[in-house]
Amino acid sequence: MNERIKGGLLVFVGAASFGLLSTIVKFAYANGYTLGEITGTQSFSGMVILWMLYMVTKSFKRKDKPEEAKVIKSETSWWKITLSGTFTGLVGIFYYQCVRLLPASVAIILLMQYLWISILIEAIVFKKKPSRKQLLLLGVVLLGTLLAGGIFSQEIILNLKGIVFGLLAATCYAIFLMTSGRVGNDLPVLKKSALMITGSCAITWIIFPPMFFFNGIYWEGLVFWGLILALLGTVIPPLLFSMGIPRVGVSIGAILSAVELPVAILSSAFILHESVDNTRWVGVILILTAIIATNIKTKEIVSQS
Repeated sequence: MNERIKGGLLVFVGAASFGLLSTIVKFAYANGYTLGEITGTQSFSGMVILWMLYMVTKSFKRKDKPEEAKVIKSETSWWKITLSGTFTGLVGIFYYQCVRLLPASVAIILLMQYLWISILIEAIVFKKKPSRKQLLLLGVVLLGTLLAGGIFSQEIILNLKGIVFGLLAATCYAIFLMTSGRVGNDLPVLKKSALMITGSCAITWIIFPPMFFFNGIYWEGLVFWGLILALLGTVIPPLLFSMGIPRVGVSIGAILSAVELPVAILSSAFILHESVDNTRWVGVILILTAIIATNIKTKEIVSQS
C-alpha cells in the first residue's frame, strides 16, 4: 500500500475514534455514572496504558541497540509537559459536562469553536493580527455553528449552561494545542503523551477525588467505560496521528483529522437517534470547508518558502 494512503487511513481512523467519544459518554451517563467518575477513570486508564506502552517500547529499544557512548541531551522539563496536559483534563471535564446537558451532535459543534478561539488568543496573547482570510473563515465557522448547532431548529432546546461548558472546553482545547506544540517535541511520542495524560489525571482527581476506587463501583463496571474512552480518546488517536501525519504532512493531516466532526454527528444521529436535519448538515459542511481552506493556505505557504 502507498505510504501516503496508509498514513491517510491512520489519521482518518484516529480522528474517527475521537468522534465516537460523545456518543459513548452519553451511554456512560445513561448507566448512572457521574462526570467525575467518567473523566477520572478515563484519564487513569489512559495514563496506565500509555506508561506501560512507553516502558515496553523503551525496553525493546535497549535490547535492539548495542551499547554506545551515551550522548547527554537536555530534554524539556517533565513538569512543563505535565502542566500542558492539565488542559486536556479540563477539556474532558467541560466537554463531558456539555455532553450531559446538550445533544452530543451540538456538543461537538461547540468544541470545534477552538478554531476561532485560537485566532483570538493569538491576537491577544501573541499580538498576531489575523489576516483577512482568517477573519473570513472565522465568519464561515460562526455561520456554520449557528446552522449546525440547531439555532434555527424548533426540535432542539439549547441549555445555556451546556453552551458555556462547550465554549470553555473549546477554549481549553485551543490553549492545549498551542502549548503542546511548543513543549516536549524533543521527547518520544509515547513519553510526551504519557506525561500529558498524567497532568490530565492529576487535575481531574484534584477537581473530582477518585472515590470510585473506595466505594466499589470501579470494578463493578466503571472500569469498562474508562478503558473504552481511554482507548478511543487518549491512546489510539495520538499514536495513529504520530504514525500517519509524517506520511501525509501536517496540512493534509489536519484536514483528515476534521473527520471527527461528521463522525460525531453521524453517530449521534444513527446510534443516539438525535435529530440532524439538512440545515444542520449545511452548517457542518461550512465548518469543514473552513478547516480545509485554512490548511490549504498553510500548505501553500510551506511550498513557497
